[in-house]
Amino acid sequence: MELKPDQLARQLQQGTLHPAYLIAGPETLQVLEAADAVRAQARAQGYAEREVFEADGRGFDWSALESTLGAPSLFASRRIIELRLPTAKPGREGAAVISAFCADPPPDVLLLVTGGDWSKRHAGKWSEAIDRIGCVVIAWALRPDQLPAWIEQRLRSRGVSADRDAAQLLCDRVEGNLLAAAQEVDKLALLAGGERVDVARMEALVADAARFDVFRLVDAALNGQPSQVSRMLAGLRAEGLAVPALMGMVVMELQRAAALAQVQARGGNLAVEFRAQRIWESKQAVFRRALQRHGAGRWEQFLAEAGRVDRMAKGRAAGDPWQALERLLLAVSERHALAMLG
Repeated sequence: MELKPDQLARQLQQGTLHPAYLIAGPETLQVLEAADAVRAQARAQGYAEREVFEADGRGFDWSALESTLGAPSLFASRRIIELRLPTAKPGREGAAVISAFCADPPPDVLLLVTGGDWSKRHAGKWSEAIDRIGCVVIAWALRPDQLPAWIEQRLRSRGVSADRDAAQLLCDRVEGNLLAAAQEVDKLALLAGGERVDVARMEALVADAARFDVFRLVDAALNGQPSQVSRMLAGLRAEGLAVPALMGMVVMELQRAAALAQVQARGGNLAVEFRAQRIWESKQAVFRRALQRHGAGRWEQFLAEAGRVDRMAKGRAAGDPWQALERLLLAVSERHALAMLG
Protein backbone atom coordinates (compact mmCIF):
# COMPACT_ATOMS: atom_id res chain seq x y z
CA MET A 1 0.00 0.00 0.00
CA GLU A 2 1.32 3.43 -0.96
CA LEU A 3 1.96 5.69 2.03
CA LYS A 4 2.28 9.44 2.39
CA PRO A 5 5.32 10.84 4.25
CA ASP A 6 3.25 11.67 7.35
CA GLN A 7 1.83 8.13 7.43
CA LEU A 8 5.36 6.73 7.30
CA ALA A 9 6.38 9.00 10.17
CA ARG A 10 3.53 7.70 12.37
CA GLN A 11 4.42 4.11 11.52
CA LEU A 12 8.07 4.62 12.38
CA GLN A 13 7.17 6.30 15.68
CA GLN A 14 5.52 3.01 16.65
CA GLY A 15 8.85 1.24 16.16
CA THR A 16 7.79 -0.59 13.00
CA LEU A 17 10.66 -1.26 10.60
CA HIS A 18 10.49 -3.22 7.34
CA PRO A 19 13.22 -4.87 5.24
CA ALA A 20 12.79 -2.44 2.32
CA TYR A 21 11.58 1.08 1.60
CA LEU A 22 11.05 3.04 -1.60
CA ILE A 23 10.75 6.79 -1.06
CA ALA A 24 10.32 9.00 -4.12
CA GLY A 25 8.47 12.00 -5.47
CA PRO A 26 8.79 15.61 -6.63
CA GLU A 27 8.80 17.15 -3.12
CA THR A 28 12.53 16.96 -2.40
CA LEU A 29 12.24 18.08 1.22
CA GLN A 30 9.70 15.38 2.08
CA VAL A 31 11.75 12.68 0.34
CA LEU A 32 14.87 13.71 2.28
CA GLU A 33 13.08 13.88 5.62
CA ALA A 34 11.26 10.58 5.13
CA ALA A 35 14.56 8.88 4.31
CA ASP A 36 16.15 10.50 7.38
CA ALA A 37 13.32 9.14 9.53
CA VAL A 38 13.91 5.60 8.25
CA ARG A 39 17.65 5.90 8.92
CA ALA A 40 17.03 7.21 12.45
CA GLN A 41 14.69 4.36 13.33
CA ALA A 42 17.11 1.85 11.81
CA ARG A 43 20.00 3.21 13.88
CA ALA A 44 17.85 3.00 16.99
CA GLN A 45 17.27 -0.68 16.21
CA GLY A 46 20.94 -1.53 15.78
CA TYR A 47 21.64 -0.87 12.10
CA ALA A 48 25.16 0.43 12.67
CA GLU A 49 26.61 0.15 9.14
CA ARG A 50 25.48 2.13 6.11
CA GLU A 51 26.53 1.88 2.46
CA VAL A 52 25.31 4.24 -0.25
CA PHE A 53 25.06 3.47 -3.99
CA GLU A 54 24.36 6.21 -6.58
CA ALA A 55 22.79 4.72 -9.71
CA ASP A 56 23.28 7.86 -11.78
CA GLY A 57 23.92 6.46 -15.25
CA ARG A 58 24.14 3.46 -17.56
CA GLY A 59 27.60 2.64 -16.28
CA PHE A 60 26.38 1.81 -12.78
CA ASP A 61 27.63 -1.58 -11.57
CA TRP A 62 24.52 -3.44 -10.44
CA SER A 63 26.55 -6.56 -9.69
CA ALA A 64 28.40 -4.62 -6.97
CA LEU A 65 25.10 -3.75 -5.32
CA GLU A 66 23.91 -7.34 -5.67
CA SER A 67 27.08 -8.63 -4.01
CA THR A 68 26.77 -6.14 -1.16
CA LEU A 69 23.14 -7.04 -0.53
CA GLY A 70 24.06 -10.70 -0.21
CA ALA A 71 27.35 -10.34 1.64
CA PRO A 72 27.59 -10.87 5.41
CA SER A 73 28.40 -7.85 7.56
CA LEU A 74 32.08 -7.36 8.36
CA PHE A 75 31.28 -6.41 11.94
CA ALA A 76 28.34 -8.74 12.60
CA SER A 77 25.95 -5.76 12.79
CA ARG A 78 22.85 -4.82 10.90
CA ARG A 79 23.33 -2.77 7.73
CA ILE A 80 21.44 -0.10 5.80
CA ILE A 81 22.05 -0.37 2.05
CA GLU A 82 20.93 2.83 0.39
CA LEU A 83 20.24 3.00 -3.34
CA ARG A 84 19.73 6.45 -4.83
CA LEU A 85 17.87 6.50 -8.14
CA PRO A 86 17.69 10.11 -9.41
CA THR A 87 15.27 9.11 -12.17
CA ALA A 88 13.48 6.49 -10.01
CA LYS A 89 14.03 4.01 -12.86
CA PRO A 90 16.42 1.11 -12.13
CA GLY A 91 16.20 -0.39 -15.60
CA ARG A 92 15.90 -4.11 -16.30
CA GLU A 93 19.11 -5.14 -14.52
CA GLY A 94 18.45 -2.98 -11.47
CA ALA A 95 14.84 -4.14 -11.24
CA ALA A 96 16.04 -7.75 -11.21
CA VAL A 97 18.54 -7.06 -8.39
CA ILE A 98 15.92 -5.30 -6.27
CA SER A 99 13.30 -7.99 -6.90
CA ALA A 100 15.75 -10.77 -6.01
CA PHE A 101 16.57 -9.06 -2.71
CA CYS A 102 12.88 -8.66 -1.88
CA ALA A 103 12.20 -12.33 -2.66
CA ASP A 104 14.49 -13.38 0.20
CA PRO A 105 15.68 -10.39 2.27
CA PRO A 106 18.53 -11.12 4.72
CA PRO A 107 17.51 -10.51 8.34
CA ASP A 108 20.39 -8.07 8.95
CA VAL A 109 19.92 -5.80 5.89
CA LEU A 110 17.55 -2.91 5.28
CA LEU A 111 17.27 -1.65 1.70
CA LEU A 112 16.38 2.04 1.32
CA VAL A 113 15.68 3.19 -2.25
CA THR A 114 15.15 6.90 -2.91
CA GLY A 115 14.13 8.61 -6.13
CA GLY A 116 13.84 12.18 -7.37
CA ASP A 117 10.58 11.77 -9.23
CA TRP A 118 7.60 9.44 -9.51
CA SER A 119 4.61 8.62 -11.70
CA LYS A 120 2.72 5.51 -12.76
CA ARG A 121 5.33 5.01 -15.50
CA HIS A 122 8.01 4.51 -12.85
CA ALA A 123 6.23 1.66 -11.09
CA GLY A 124 6.89 -1.97 -11.99
CA LYS A 125 7.50 -5.42 -10.57
CA TRP A 126 10.50 -4.08 -8.63
CA SER A 127 8.43 -1.48 -6.76
CA GLU A 128 5.68 -4.03 -6.20
CA ALA A 129 8.30 -6.36 -4.71
CA ILE A 130 9.35 -3.63 -2.27
CA ASP A 131 5.73 -2.98 -1.40
CA ARG A 132 5.15 -6.67 -0.55
CA ILE A 133 7.86 -6.75 2.13
CA GLY A 134 8.08 -3.08 3.05
CA CYS A 135 6.74 0.37 2.20
CA VAL A 136 6.40 2.54 -0.88
CA VAL A 137 6.25 6.20 0.16
CA ILE A 138 5.45 8.86 -2.44
CA ALA A 139 5.95 12.56 -1.71
CA TRP A 140 3.52 14.07 -4.19
CA ALA A 141 3.72 17.81 -4.85
CA LEU A 142 1.44 19.68 -2.47
CA ARG A 143 -1.53 21.49 -3.98
CA PRO A 144 -1.87 25.19 -3.08
CA ASP A 145 -4.83 24.40 -0.82
CA GLN A 146 -2.73 21.84 1.10
CA LEU A 147 0.19 24.14 1.87
CA PRO A 148 -1.42 26.13 4.76
CA ALA A 149 -2.15 22.93 6.71
CA TRP A 150 1.38 21.67 6.05
CA ILE A 151 2.87 24.93 7.34
CA GLU A 152 0.63 24.91 10.43
CA GLN A 153 1.71 21.36 11.24
CA ARG A 154 5.35 22.28 10.65
CA LEU A 155 5.05 25.25 13.01
CA ARG A 156 3.50 23.06 15.72
CA SER A 157 6.23 20.43 15.31
CA ARG A 158 8.84 23.12 15.97
CA GLY A 159 7.00 24.46 19.02
CA VAL A 160 5.76 27.64 17.33
CA SER A 161 2.23 28.81 18.08
CA ALA A 162 0.83 30.97 15.28
CA ASP A 163 -2.51 32.44 14.27
CA ARG A 164 -4.08 30.99 11.15
CA ASP A 165 -3.72 34.34 9.36
CA ALA A 166 -0.04 34.42 10.31
CA ALA A 167 0.44 30.92 8.89
CA GLN A 168 -1.34 32.01 5.70
CA LEU A 169 1.02 34.98 5.42
CA LEU A 170 4.00 32.63 5.57
CA CYS A 171 2.31 30.42 3.00
CA ASP A 172 1.92 33.39 0.64
CA ARG A 173 5.54 34.38 1.11
CA VAL A 174 7.11 31.03 0.22
CA GLU A 175 5.02 30.51 -2.93
CA GLY A 176 4.84 26.72 -2.59
CA ASN A 177 8.56 26.22 -1.94
CA LEU A 178 8.70 23.69 0.92
CA LEU A 179 12.43 24.10 1.41
CA ALA A 180 11.98 27.86 1.86
CA ALA A 181 9.03 27.25 4.19
CA ALA A 182 11.03 24.82 6.33
CA GLN A 183 13.90 27.31 6.64
CA GLU A 184 11.53 30.10 7.71
CA VAL A 185 9.81 27.86 10.28
CA ASP A 186 13.17 26.87 11.77
CA LYS A 187 14.09 30.55 12.01
CA LEU A 188 10.76 31.34 13.69
CA ALA A 189 11.42 28.65 16.28
CA LEU A 190 14.57 30.55 17.27
CA LEU A 191 13.15 34.07 17.11
CA ALA A 192 9.60 33.76 18.41
CA GLY A 193 10.79 33.22 21.98
CA GLY A 194 7.82 31.02 22.88
CA GLU A 195 5.31 33.81 22.21
CA ARG A 196 2.29 33.34 19.97
CA VAL A 197 2.92 34.72 16.50
CA ASP A 198 0.26 36.95 14.97
CA VAL A 199 0.28 38.54 11.51
CA ALA A 200 2.22 41.62 12.59
CA ARG A 201 4.89 39.56 14.35
CA MET A 202 5.11 37.16 11.42
CA GLU A 203 5.63 40.13 9.11
CA ALA A 204 8.45 41.38 11.32
CA LEU A 205 10.19 38.03 11.82
CA VAL A 206 10.00 36.33 8.45
CA ALA A 207 12.13 37.39 5.51
CA ASP A 208 10.11 37.98 2.38
CA ALA A 209 10.80 34.73 0.58
CA ALA A 210 8.68 35.99 -2.30
CA ARG A 211 11.41 38.57 -3.05
CA PHE A 212 12.98 37.44 -6.27
CA ASP A 213 16.57 36.86 -5.20
CA VAL A 214 19.21 35.63 -7.58
CA PHE A 215 19.52 32.18 -5.95
CA ARG A 216 15.92 31.32 -6.72
CA LEU A 217 16.17 32.91 -10.16
CA VAL A 218 18.97 30.57 -11.23
CA ASP A 219 17.24 27.59 -9.60
CA ALA A 220 14.10 28.34 -11.63
CA ALA A 221 16.17 28.34 -14.83
CA LEU A 222 17.89 25.06 -13.96
CA ASN A 223 14.58 23.55 -12.90
CA GLY A 224 12.96 24.28 -16.28
CA GLN A 225 10.49 26.98 -15.14
CA PRO A 226 10.56 29.71 -17.82
CA SER A 227 7.52 31.63 -16.53
CA GLN A 228 9.14 31.82 -13.08
CA VAL A 229 12.36 33.05 -14.66
CA SER A 230 10.65 35.97 -16.41
CA ARG A 231 8.65 36.93 -13.33
CA MET A 232 11.62 36.77 -10.96
CA LEU A 233 13.84 38.71 -13.34
CA ALA A 234 11.19 41.44 -13.61
CA GLY A 235 11.04 41.55 -9.81
CA LEU A 236 14.80 41.92 -9.48
CA ARG A 237 14.82 44.70 -12.05
CA ALA A 238 11.98 46.49 -10.26
CA GLU A 239 13.95 46.32 -7.00
CA GLY A 240 16.72 48.32 -8.65
CA LEU A 241 19.36 45.60 -8.88
CA ALA A 242 21.98 45.90 -11.59
CA VAL A 243 22.84 43.07 -13.96
CA PRO A 244 26.51 42.87 -12.84
CA ALA A 245 25.28 42.08 -9.31
CA LEU A 246 23.50 39.01 -10.68
CA MET A 247 26.14 37.67 -13.02
CA GLY A 248 28.48 36.24 -10.38
CA MET A 249 25.87 33.71 -9.20
CA VAL A 250 24.63 33.04 -12.75
CA VAL A 251 28.14 32.24 -14.02
CA MET A 252 29.00 30.13 -10.96
CA GLU A 253 25.92 27.92 -11.36
CA LEU A 254 26.45 27.59 -15.11
CA GLN A 255 30.05 26.55 -14.47
CA ARG A 256 28.89 23.88 -12.01
CA ALA A 257 26.34 22.59 -14.51
CA ALA A 258 28.98 22.54 -17.26
CA ALA A 259 31.37 20.55 -15.06
CA LEU A 260 28.63 18.05 -14.21
CA ALA A 261 27.69 17.75 -17.89
CA GLN A 262 31.30 16.94 -18.80
CA VAL A 263 31.40 14.18 -16.17
CA GLN A 264 28.09 12.80 -17.42
CA ALA A 265 29.25 12.91 -21.05
CA ARG A 266 32.27 10.74 -20.35
CA GLY A 267 30.27 8.29 -18.22
CA GLY A 268 31.77 9.42 -14.94
CA ASN A 269 30.30 9.33 -11.45
CA LEU A 270 27.99 12.31 -10.90
CA ALA A 271 27.77 11.61 -7.17
CA VAL A 272 31.53 12.20 -6.84
CA GLU A 273 31.28 15.43 -8.84
CA PHE A 274 28.36 16.64 -6.71
CA ARG A 275 30.57 16.23 -3.65
CA ALA A 276 33.50 17.92 -5.38
CA GLN A 277 31.26 20.85 -6.33
CA ARG A 278 29.79 20.91 -2.79
CA ILE A 279 26.25 20.73 -4.14
CA TRP A 280 23.80 19.91 -1.38
CA GLU A 281 21.73 16.79 -1.71
CA SER A 282 18.55 18.86 -1.68
CA LYS A 283 19.71 20.71 -4.83
CA GLN A 284 21.09 17.79 -6.81
CA ALA A 285 17.70 17.01 -8.38
CA VAL A 286 17.60 20.55 -9.82
CA PHE A 287 20.92 20.02 -11.61
CA ARG A 288 19.92 16.55 -12.78
CA ARG A 289 16.79 17.96 -14.45
CA ALA A 290 18.92 20.60 -16.17
CA LEU A 291 21.39 17.97 -17.41
CA GLN A 292 18.52 16.01 -18.95
CA ARG A 293 17.66 19.02 -21.11
CA HIS A 294 21.13 20.01 -22.33
CA GLY A 295 24.37 18.27 -23.18
CA ALA A 296 27.93 19.33 -22.36
CA GLY A 297 28.38 21.43 -25.51
CA ARG A 298 25.26 23.44 -24.81
CA TRP A 299 26.46 24.36 -21.32
CA GLU A 300 29.70 25.71 -22.81
CA GLN A 301 27.59 27.87 -25.11
CA PHE A 302 25.60 29.14 -22.14
CA LEU A 303 28.82 30.13 -20.38
CA ALA A 304 30.04 31.97 -23.48
CA GLU A 305 26.72 33.81 -23.68
CA ALA A 306 26.95 34.71 -19.97
CA GLY A 307 30.31 36.33 -20.70
CA ARG A 308 28.70 38.39 -23.47
CA VAL A 309 25.89 39.48 -21.11
CA ASP A 310 28.46 40.54 -18.54
CA ARG A 311 30.30 42.64 -21.13
CA MET A 312 27.02 44.31 -22.10
CA ALA A 313 26.29 45.11 -18.46
CA LYS A 314 29.72 46.73 -18.09
CA GLY A 315 29.40 48.76 -21.30
CA ARG A 316 31.98 46.73 -23.19
CA ALA A 317 29.53 45.29 -25.73
CA ALA A 318 26.43 46.61 -27.48
CA GLY A 319 22.97 45.44 -26.44
CA ASP A 320 20.43 45.43 -23.62
CA PRO A 321 21.91 43.32 -20.76
CA TRP A 322 18.52 42.69 -19.11
CA GLN A 323 17.05 41.39 -22.35
CA ALA A 324 20.13 39.28 -23.07
CA LEU A 325 20.14 37.84 -19.53
CA GLU A 326 16.48 36.90 -19.82
CA ARG A 327 17.09 35.17 -23.15
CA LEU A 328 20.00 33.26 -21.63
CA LEU A 329 18.08 32.04 -18.58
CA LEU A 330 15.01 31.16 -20.65
CA ALA A 331 17.28 29.13 -22.93
CA VAL A 332 18.65 27.27 -19.90
CA SER A 333 15.09 26.51 -18.81
CA GLU A 334 13.96 25.26 -22.23
CA ARG A 335 15.09 22.36 -24.41
CA HIS A 336 15.25 24.46 -27.61
CA ALA A 337 18.02 26.68 -26.30
CA LEU A 338 19.86 27.67 -29.47
CA ALA A 339 16.72 29.00 -31.15
CA MET A 340 16.02 31.17 -28.12
CA LEU A 341 19.54 32.58 -27.96
CA GLY A 342 19.41 33.41 -31.63
